[in-house]
Amino acid sequence: MPELVPLAEVVRSGFVESLHFGSAVALAPDGTVAVARGQADAPVLPRSSAKPFQALACLLSGARLPGPRLAIAAGSHTGEDFHVRLVTEMLAEAGLDVDALGCPADWPEDEATRHALIRDGRTAARERMNCSGKHAAMLAAAVASGWETGSYLDADHPVQRKVRAVVEELSGEDTAHVAVDGCGAPLFGVSLTGLARAARGLVVAAPGTAPRAVADAMREHPEYVGGTGHVNTTLMRALPGAVAKGGAEGVLVVALATGHAAAVKVIDGSPRATTAIALAALRAAGGDVTAAADLARVPVLGGGVPVGEIHALEEER
Repeated sequence: MPELVPLAEVVRSGFVESLHFGSAVALAPDGTVAVARGQADAPVLPRSSAKPFQALACLLSGARLPGPRLAIAAGSHTGEDFHVRLVTEMLAEAGLDVDALGCPADWPEDEATRHALIRDGRTAARERMNCSGKHAAMLAAAVASGWETGSYLDADHPVQRKVRAVVEELSGEDTAHVAVDGCGAPLFGVSLTGLARAARGLVVAAPGTAPRAVADAMREHPEYVGGTGHVNTTLMRALPGAVAKGGAEGVLVVALATGHAAAVKVIDGSPRATTAIALAALRAAGGDVTAAADLARVPVLGGGVPVGEIHALEEER
């Protein structure tokens, strides 16, 4: 794929061991494209980077999602106990239980929690799956609007039609491709530029509006967007006012409070360099990401100690 460019390199003991190719885009505060590398206007599947827009669709469909509830609806939580408590509360408020969740059973991403469950003889569970907050919100929206819940994951269900409409409105694009995400929910493809535009739309929305409510919930409760040690949570805490949401297969979108926004797709699907790449794109667009400097370089270990790093390539090689 010759239009893709090297976005990051892995350096071990002074030797360039690997390169991550892909595409990246960054927007200026006025929404214009300031940086474009690779196939910035080609369709991508946003994966979990679309969750903030899915959460917005649930809110607009009548779901009651104050504070942390809206944040976990927009997040990919790490399956810790406080995440599961909130998901089960959201379901109970809608008159449902965990059996209503359509996402597959999974182990929590949080290592300590996963090990504790294994020691206790527990099994993988739907509520531990990182998308269960989104699914609980979709079910809550269906109940609030009087829609059928058993088919809430069908692409023609009213909740999913609202998701598609929100994605298209915020991105300024028609859906390029409809797919099924790993959690079973419909997924609507847009370009990286459209993804960045959609995220920017949340942070620049007027106070009191539904899009701004999503951004504010994510910023105020970043531990529900990710979890303990999760890079999205860490990034939002480092950059107050920013929203950040990664997705599977090397996708990440970040929007700063200033209106700068960036979206990244690494074609090999690895997420290990996406934060560094997004920060470099934001910096090139004039965004101030100084406070997140520690996330711009990922240590490469040898014998348990740093012997190199993964960093973004800001110019095409």
